[in-house]
Amino acid sequence: MKSSDFPHNPLLFERKNLSDEAIQTLFSQLLLPRMIEEKMMSQLRQGKISKWFSGMGQEAISVGVAAALNPDEFILPMHRNLGIFTTRGIGLDRLFAQFQGKAHGFTKGRDRSFHFGSKEHRIVGMISHLGPQLGIADGIALSHKLDNNGKATLVFTGDGGASEGDFHEAVNVAAVWDLPVVICIENNSWGLSTPSSEQFRCEHFTDKAIGYGIPQEDAIQVDGNDILAVFHAVQHAAQEVRERPRPIILEFKTFRMRGHEEASGTKYYPEGLIDHWAQIDPVERFTQWAIASGIMTEEHLENFRAEHKATIEHGLKFAAAEPAIVADLATELNDRFAPIPESTLPEATPSLVEKREMRMIDAIQDGLGQAMERHDNLVLMGQDIADYGGVFKVTEGFTDRFGKDRVRNTPLCESAIVGAALGLSIAGKKAMMEMQFSDFSTVGFNQIVNNLAKIHWRWGQAADVVVRMPTGGNVGAGPFHSQSIEAWFFHVPGLKIVYPSTPEDAKGLLIEAFEDPNPVLYFEHKFLYRSLSGMVTEAPFKTPIGKARMASTGQDATIVTYGLGVVWAESIQVEHPEWSLEIIDLRTLLPWDEETVMTSIRKTNRALVLHEGTMTGGIGAEISARIQESCWTDLDAPVTRVAGLDTAFPFAADLEKQFLANHRLEEALRALLTT
Repeated sequence: MKSSDFPHNPLLFERKNLSDEAIQTLFSQLLLPRMIEEKMMSQLRQGKISKWFSGMGQEAISVGVAAALNPDEFILPMHRNLGIFTTRGIGLDRLFAQFQGKAHGFTKGRDRSFHFGSKEHRIVGMISHLGPQLGIADGIALSHKLDNNGKATLVFTGDGGASEGDFHEAVNVAAVWDLPVVICIENNSWGLSTPSSEQFRCEHFTDKAIGYGIPQEDAIQVDGNDILAVFHAVQHAAQEVRERPRPIILEFKTFRMRGHEEASGTKYYPEGLIDHWAQIDPVERFTQWAIASGIMTEEHLENFRAEHKATIEHGLKFAAAEPAIVADLATELNDRFAPIPESTLPEATPSLVEKREMRMIDAIQDGLGQAMERHDNLVLMGQDIADYGGVFKVTEGFTDRFGKDRVRNTPLCESAIVGAALGLSIAGKKAMMEMQFSDFSTVGFNQIVNNLAKIHWRWGQAADVVVRMPTGGNVGAGPFHSQSIEAWFFHVPGLKIVYPSTPEDAKGLLIEAFEDPNPVLYFEHKFLYRSLSGMVTEAPFKTPIGKARMASTGQDATIVTYGLGVVWAESIQVEHPEWSLEIIDLRTLLPWDEETVMTSIRKTNRALVLHEGTMTGGIGAEISARIQESCWTDLDAPVTRVAGLDTAFPFAADLEKQFLANHRLEEALRALLTT
């Protein structure tokens, strides 16, 4: 096979200023993941690991990248980047324990292979949804840019993952914000079994750069099977973004010598393709060159092999000797959330002297401003939230108070911005994203439920992120701006969901959400923004997350509700003073205050659960089931549910009126009280 048949000359290595010793070190680092892979094949056959995603043929990329970056700079790898982990110095005892699902690994047996991160090693592991890594990298890079600390961030994706919307969103954000991020695309020409010709029409991924305003000189193709080419390209790109922050795209041309994962095999490869690429195998190729150049000898090679073999055997023995994890219920539940630091904030003062009247929207704005003052590392992001102040004007005037670095307009790319918020958290900051309407969270759903919600439980990384969700109907906004979507997230462990119904709680819950290092979805009802006022404590205070509020006391029945439902319930009580109703405002939906609810129902012996969202699969179904289980012998009537219709949210006034639950509340209560 002629060298011209390959994208790069198969024996062209440019050492530049690298010493013999440095090249020998690179060789040793390159050899280690190859030897580990060979061992993992036998581990897989013996059933000691359950799955393996091979990076054979791509090792030069991982090792060259990790060797070229400074050790305090973040790398966000994928599942073929074993060399990132080994070159960053992660001990094989921990790595093999991770592969085997042992406690000495990084995820306590909760996730496998490379689905983990290590803050110590500045590595942020992937999830199976490949694209979200890029948005997280944007957030880390943004943190570095805000701190002006001259650090680069490097993130990986593959040719398959580059087809995802997350790739487009994240590259666009990186370009618009001039973020110091190196975007590495491992182009091995295949998805699982789908060739590039069936994935995209462009010849090279570097061709895409101009569409994002990234100049041609910042979109570079690299021979991914030449470790020196990788090392020098990454070293140069990292130095460039440190000195002048901006994204640089590196496209590594390479080939995956084994299947997508071992069970899939390689039968879909055309005959002769593996043999073709084997001629420029990154390990064999570098070995031949280093020996031919007199940089290494066969003795060097044997010494490296012996050293790595001993290290691998020691790591395997350690992992094998470690006992299997024994499931512990308390541990699993407790690890959903990061510990909450001791707060110096008081709860709301009862004194009216220290309060003033505020509309709901004013209370939210006041709480958000005080949170920004308390946390100088808090960054706000969202569409139109800067000078315009957001579509509801919650952040009006904030750029004058806090500056555009901390109050940032974003492109229309919810997934990338939720990811960026998580990246900011990983880099040590607090982040808030405003969904312009909660309905739009669908396009950021994956980042919320699979990254924000799971990351602490998976590998102990807190997601110090608040997502504000303007929500709800009764505003004539139709099916895409009126939905009550909180039930979609209620099913996801690891999230906290708050939903205030009063201006006082709107402020206190928002401030507390920023004190909490866990992901909090903060729902704020649009109809209540300017229609509801109340007395609000002026100084910063907290409303405890997870604690319900007794909106009124009574004897005849308990209404369990939240948000606009509280206003509806209180209106019914005013209209029917003959009914003695106990109204519980949940305030927090996840976790919700079961103790307060059950105590009330054991007193009144009747329960009605009210919410604005659709009936089927709504939050009321779960609460009703728990009430039946806990209070069955105390109930004088079946639990009643009142909710929105099982249709999409309509626009026309009469249709909206029919949809909303409050128009069925009086009849349902009357039936409950007479049962």
